[in-house]
Amino acid sequence: MNLTADSQDQIRVPSIAQGERILSVNNIEVIYNRVILVLKGVSLEVTRGGIVALLGANGAGKTTTLKAISNLLQAGRGEVTKGTIEFEGQQVQHLSPNELVRRGCIQVMEGRMCFGHLTIEENLLTGAFTRRDGQAAIKADIEKVYAYFPRLRERRASLAGYTSGGEQQMCAIGRALMSKPKMILLDEPSMGLAPQVVEEIFEIVRDLNAREGVSFLLAEQNTNMALRYARYGYILENGRVVMDGDAQALSQNADVKEFYLGVAEGKRKSFREGKHYRRRKRWLA
Repeated sequence: MNLTADSQDQIRVPSIAQGERILSVNNIEVIYNRVILVLKGVSLEVTRGGIVALLGANGAGKTTTLKAISNLLQAGRGEVTKGTIEFEGQQVQHLSPNELVRRGCIQVMEGRMCFGHLTIEENLLTGAFTRRDGQAAIKADIEKVYAYFPRLRERRASLAGYTSGGEQQMCAIGRALMSKPKMILLDEPSMGLAPQVVEEIFEIVRDLNAREGVSFLLAEQNTNMALRYARYGYILENGRVVMDGDAQALSQNADVKEFYLGVAEGKRKSFREGKHYRRRKRWLA
């Protein structure tokens, strides 16, 4: 387990011990509207074929980190002002989002962001817009998506805007799969979904990782669920990485239990006891 010094402008976190890196984020700084500093020296790595969790409370910087990687910051008047982002050994922070998708890295946005006026199948087809391998290959991949998400096959002709939240999340992940990704950046997949649907989504993520070799970087507030399925995790606080380590070790760490799982000394803590936690975090001392 690793704690980083919060007083440094640049925070270097250790690399994942083994495996070829598919993604390397090196001390990036992100500023919005040329004024607001959101990320402060964030570093992280994802190994090829790995599942890595990016954890933290709302506003910690998880979505901004994913948008920095996928080059979607400009839409929100944000920019990476320091550091580098490497995908498969090549710096990609200056590429357009569609160029990055062609290279195999795609983001599934928070809130699903399906096209409500299109059918499920039409939504899936939009995910193949960067491909140049012909209709037969695209049709075969749609069938593969339906194999992973049988409920989408049942709703293929339904307008996405009239499907459930879980079905829309499946559609968003399926749409990303249609780009033939090597890596998916998955932002808050559990948001607004019933627990049983969340578990179904995470089981499919694990299946895709195991069978298709797709790497995942999961930004998630549901710490318990994320650490069950990830192999490694990073915790963000106020735009900095404050802790990282093996997922199982993180889930057993006393600070993570207390501040993110609401459990301390074997007991679940009340909100009143936990709401002033920032004063007591060792890594913020």
